[in-house]
Amino acid sequence: MASRRPDSFDGLGYRGRDDPLYGAGYPVRSAGGPAELQHHHWVTTPPDIPGSRNLHHGERTPHYDEPLGEPGGPGDAAGWDAPQPGVPPAEQLNRFAGFGIGLVSLFTENVLAHPCIVFRRQCQVNYHARCYHLTPFSAVAVMYSITKAQGVKALWKGMGSTFIVHGITLGAEGIISEVTPLPRELPHRWTWKQLAGHLLLKGLTAVVALPFYCASLIETVQSEIVRDDSSSGLLDCVREGLTRLLGVGAPHSRRLLPLSSVLLPAALHAILRYAIAASVQRAALWLHQRGRKQRADPNNLLDAYFPELAAAWAGSLVADVVLFPLETALHRLGLQGTRTIIDATDGGVAAGNGGSPLVLPVNTQYDGFSDCLHAIRRKEGAAGFYRGFGALAAQYALHGALLAAARTLLRLLLLEGGGA
Repeated sequence: MASRRPDSFDGLGYRGRDDPLYGAGYPVRSAGGPAELQHHHWVTTPPDIPGSRNLHHGERTPHYDEPLGEPGGPGDAAGWDAPQPGVPPAEQLNRFAGFGIGLVSLFTENVLAHPCIVFRRQCQVNYHARCYHLTPFSAVAVMYSITKAQGVKALWKGMGSTFIVHGITLGAEGIISEVTPLPRELPHRWTWKQLAGHLLLKGLTAVVALPFYCASLIETVQSEIVRDDSSSGLLDCVREGLTRLLGVGAPHSRRLLPLSSVLLPAALHAILRYAIAASVQRAALWLHQRGRKQRADPNNLLDAYFPELAAAWAGSLVADVVLFPLETALHRLGLQGTRTIIDATDGGVAAGNGGSPLVLPVNTQYDGFSDCLHAIRRKEGAAGFYRGFGALAAQYALHGALLAAARTLLRLLLLEGGGA
């Protein structure tokens, strides 16, 4: 019977063909054995079984008689001894690209769009203004005149306090979800009880962050002309929020509403905004997947990141448009009685003040949420709820344009990489 072991097999290990002790050949012991055994291939690693650790995408297990190439040649780099990184280069590129795309979206939403947020809030609380700025054209023109007169800082004020409010919101949500059975995330198959608890968590988080949100609102709408930079600091938002919550510190006007009268509108706005944005985002992703003629490629960056970012952009846009009247009333109630002076949003210029825009005090006298809604409708009309809507349109137009530009740039890079 013929032996099927090569000459270099000693029972303890297998010496390769480059071993100087055994030369370059692998003659088979053939004492009357069949001829096909002379050409039998011996595999040095396990076969290519799906899921085995030696299997890589687009590769197969090498055999001993395949040429490995000379040292320094192309075969040496692709041979068995070639270093295999823990993560393929393509996957590393995908991760860095996904991180960069997400960073661009966050930077646009929270930094580049901040001037639009500032001007929108100023328009919402300025009931004196004759121009409602329902289109982005008039809003951008007045924003430019304010920036030209007061400097770049005029529309970037309060940005630090908005980040602080975001941090307080995230921290409060995490703490409440840990000490209560309210779920922070919904499972794939949720129940109505889990959904109610999740929405309740969003409302409680908004209630906890409400004092600090009101303090941040004051910083974003107060005119730069009356601001004292020497006495202002980054943590003023926290200090003013605690002062508003505890009712201590400098005396406020009698028109200042207690936080209890603003809790319900704040919680309602937070719950509805989250529900609308999440619903629109899910619907947009479902329509995108249904409209595709072929299955999405997970290795394609355009399929992996941009549909979700575009769906999140659409969800936030629809939520802010639908809840714009509620946000207007909430901002007016939160600012009432704080003795805040804002910029005139009509674009007027004071002749004797060196060309600086006029400033106006906020002197509202609402008794509560329902009284605020009725007063706005009676005195300003239905359009009064949408003061500054043009700034919101400019904000999302800027965000969408940058997302589209990033998508186009990434497509060109992928095409160049494929052609190379």
